[in-house]
This record gives sequence, structure tokens and C-alpha cells, in this order.
Amino acid sequence: MKTMNLCPHPILPRRSSSSSSSSPTLRSHCSLTQQHPLRFAVLGAGFAGLSVVWHLLKQSPKELNLKIDLYDEMGIGGGASGISGGLLHPYSPKVKPLWEGAQCWKESIKLLRIAEDASLSKDCKIGECTQQDMKAFVASKRGILRPAMDMKNMTKLNDNAKICLPCCRVQTLNNEEAQNLLPGVCLPFNTAFFLPEALNINPRHYLEALFQACKNLVKESISFDSGEKQLSLHKKSVDGLSEFEVSGEYDAVIICLGAKVNMLPEISGRLPLRTCRGVIVHMELPDDMRCYPEHGPSILSDAWIAVQDSRSLDVGSTWEWKSINSSPNVSSDEASKALHHLLPKASTIYPGIKDWVFTGARAGLRAMPPLSPLGSLPLLGCINDFISNNHSCKYWLFGGLGSRGLLYHGWLGNLMAHAVLSCNEEVIPSELTCWKNIKSKY
Repeated sequence: MKTMNLCPHPILPRRSSSSSSSSPTLRSHCSLTQQHPLRFAVLGAGFAGLSVVWHLLKQSPKELNLKIDLYDEMGIGGGASGISGGLLHPYSPKVKPLWEGAQCWKESIKLLRIAEDASLSKDCKIGECTQQDMKAFVASKRGILRPAMDMKNMTKLNDNAKICLPCCRVQTLNNEEAQNLLPGVCLPFNTAFFLPEALNINPRHYLEALFQACKNLVKESISFDSGEKQLSLHKKSVDGLSEFEVSGEYDAVIICLGAKVNMLPEISGRLPLRTCRGVIVHMELPDDMRCYPEHGPSILSDAWIAVQDSRSLDVGSTWEWKSINSSPNVSSDEASKALHHLLPKASTIYPGIKDWVFTGARAGLRAMPPLSPLGSLPLLGCINDFISNNHSCKYWLFGGLGSRGLLYHGWLGNLMAHAVLSCNEEVIPSELTCWKNIKSKY
């Protein structure tokens, strides 16, 4: 099902159907046909929502009056995006390049640089850090180590490493080379695969910096003789899409709520998404213990280890399918079970973690998309026909990022913003909209 001719006055020019291998060309010099100020609502302030906000502000013509209302009861990065592991790379667990992995990597790195610049501005306040002691939000450019766990696994990893992406290389290491990189690492089959360009991001700090970048764009628009741009954050829950029908003030509503999309009565149970709650445990090193190596990599294995600094690690993640618990808070019982589940897996690769001390846990509820021949791809598209009502505005969905939100959010946020501004779903690759042809079993 394709939604065509969604609105009579597109802000950006329409394009013919977009191929999955390229991003649409954006033209800021297009003629303006909207006479009234545009107003968009973006629901969710995680990876998807903030990427969409940035690209809407960046792509919209300078002369356009545009107001964006961002809704999230938890604030910036308060949901699953903000507590994710923050390991950024374009590969599957078997280091196979993901669908459009190179394009996604490129766009994510671009947004990271934009947010990094914004994090150094005098107006930016991120967590408890200051400009002086916070090198933006990249914990450290340590790379990621992926050990081979059995012979079948090693064969598959070896094959995939041969077709690695130039933008994020995969190097094969023997035990000695791995020990030089991370003393004390244990390789069950004496082989590991190293991604030197892979990054470890503090997701909450990154999202706060990206929001600052969005606010900077708004300020820049005020200093020029151009249309007025506005951005407002509303820390309130959205209980249903009917709220936007009553007011009738929005030209488009972009839904980026992750797993919470199932809480909207108009959509609940109608999307091919499964929910999964994941718990991450935080470990710190006692004062009398030797620090984690300064350039020691993070680790991807049956449990991942994301290095925060030389004395702080995050270990994750558990998988509780069909959960509806979206609270980031973790009970002592849930934390104990998570630690009991994760620590043995992590210590198989890095035995020294047994000496680290558990200091807390947090959780997020992920929205997992269905598996396709191309992998588990997010869900994008206009859903006016899908929710079967008369509408005063256009409704768009950007969801199902699963555990790969950090990789996918840059490129897909770009596509979604272009689709909204041009009122043309066809700028989105069909691989991301074909979910509407699948009858939901969920």
C-alpha cells in the first residue's frame, strides 16, 4: 500500500521513487507554496525524534515560518535511547555489514560531529559535565573487539570480515595481538575481530548535545532575514492521536515513540513490532585495583562491555520479550537477576570484571521490528490510511529501531524529514515502507 499525493502544497519538490542505495537530494532553493506557518509535532525525544527535528529544521527553506513541538514526558533521551549501550558500528553480531550500513554510518557520524560542536558551545549543559572535563560525549575512541566463541562462529566471522566496509574496518587478531590491545582478555578460539573505527557513545549526553544543536539552528534563523523557526520541548505524555485532531493546529505529526507507540489507542496492536525490555548493569573498579587499559576496546560478545572510562563499565543486555514495562528504574530483584545473567558471560571474555563492583542498573523497552531477508529493518511511512480515520493533519511513523537506533537514526531521520516536507512517501526506500503490506500478527 503506497500513500500518494498526501498534501496539496509540498514544501520540498517531489521526486520519483528513491532507490535504497542513495539519499534523496535536498534543495533549499525550491519555491515556497505554503502561505501559512507550518507546525509539526514530533512525538518522542530519542534517537529517531531528535534526528527528525534536526533535519526538519535544516532542510526547510530559510523563508519558511516553521514551529516544531517536541513531546516526551521523560525529556531528552529519557527513554530507551538514552540508556542504550552506545556502541556504534555498521555490523551484525557476526560482523556482516548491515543493510545500507555504510550510508547509515556516514549519516550517524555526521550527526555526531554536529552534536559534538554544539556540546562545546557556551549554552550547552550536558548532565553533570562541564566543557572542560567532558570531551563531548564520546567515551573514548577505543574501537570494539569481537571474539570468536566457537569454530562455526569463527568461520562465519572470518568470511564476513573479508567483505568489511572501508568506513569501518574489521581486523583479524590472534591471541598475542589481542592481549597487546587488552591485557587479560580471554579468547576461547584464540581469534578476535577488531573494529578500530567503531565508537562508544554516551547516548544521553549525545542526545542532549543534538538537542542543543537544534536550538542553535533556531537561533541562527533569527539572526538572518528569513522565516521564523521555533522549537519547544513539552514534557508531557501523549495519550492518543485524537489530541491532535481536537486542536487541529498541526500540519503533520511524526510518531517516534519507540515501544511506547503501542500505548496509542489508534495504533496499539496494529504494528508488526515486538517489545523487549533490556537491563544494563553498571560496574566500577575499587580504588586499589588496576585501571582498565587507557585505550582498551569495548567488547561485543554474548554480553557486551561498553567502556565509560578507566574505572567504569556498562554491561548488557538482558532480553525480556513481550514486556510492557517501559520504566528505566530497575528493582533490586531485577538488577540481581540481570547481574547473575550477564556477569558470567562477560567474564568469559574479560575475567577481570569479576573484581569490579556492581553500582546500579537501568532498563529500556525496545521496539523490535520483524525479520526480513535484509535483516530487521525499521518501519517508516505515512499512516493516515493505516489508522483509518478522517484527519486534520498528516501522520507519519518512524519506529522499530530495535537495538540499532544509534546507527539508523541519522540517515532515516533525514529521509523522514524530506518525506514530511515534500509530502511524498516515495522518497523513503520501499524496503522501509513495505511493512504496511504485511498483516500484523502482534
